[in-house]
Amino acid sequence: MKFLSTADRGSYRRMTTDELREGHLIQGLFTLGEVVLSHTDVDRAIAGSAVPLGEPLALPAHRELASDFFCQRREIGIVNIGGPGWIAVDGQTFEVDNRDSLYIGRGSRDVQFISDSKANPARYYLLSYPAHAAYPCALVGQADATHLRLGSAEMCNERSIYQSIRPGVVDTCQIVMGFTQLEPGSVWNTMPPHTHRRRSEIYMYFDLGKDCNVFHFMGEPEETRSLVVRDGEAVVSPSWSIHSGVGTRNYTFVWGMGGENQAFDDMDHVAPGELR
Repeated sequence: MKFLSTADRGSYRRMTTDELREGHLIQGLFTLGEVVLSHTDVDRAIAGSAVPLGEPLALPAHRELASDFFCQRREIGIVNIGGPGWIAVDGQTFEVDNRDSLYIGRGSRDVQFISDSKANPARYYLLSYPAHAAYPCALVGQADATHLRLGSAEMCNERSIYQSIRPGVVDTCQIVMGFTQLEPGSVWNTMPPHTHRRRSEIYMYFDLGKDCNVFHFMGEPEETRSLVVRDGEAVVSPSWSIHSGVGTRNYTFVWGMGGENQAFDDMDHVAPGELR
């Protein structure tokens, strides 16, 4: 498991591009036949992936978690961005198709990832936060998620938001998760931007294509920075940082949050004219 140490509000202003990427950008996800995990010091979140091929992949319990099994004191949200597959949790099996989500509650001991086809494997993206309460595992198909259509073609941000793991859909301790899909011709996400000091957030970009990028903006509104992000990479956003981006084409991204407030619209908006 890789460990990321992010910047505080003062030091990030002086960091080089390489230092910002080292502390905030999660790379190497979706390695074939492996479980890949990265731990960040922001709210002790863990972001990772599992791409099972011929054999099931088990979710490991790393020594650094000081636990008998991964979910002993944690909950997990999962979105499958690949082919159809199955996830087995303590003998209970969930069929997880493309764009489906699965919530795994605290106390779940044995988690196994399976693909239907080695030629078209499932690509499970997972996000985990510490949990102080246990809730049942729950599968949420894309059709069962709360669906919002926002933006406009004129503003280049026409998009569909699927809120799959959130209050009213699934009971969780703190994690809130879903994904946003931009329409062809739209490239901006989360503009105007916002912060929310009650929780941190991680974006994972996909459906971008091999030769395309997203320019992800972070930092305090009065002194922003940008990271160049490629397909299948994720960015950690501390609670004081904006999180917004523009791509060289349309794309999709999984967003996931953990913290004190689970209300999706709990945001401190920043007017575009205030950005620097």
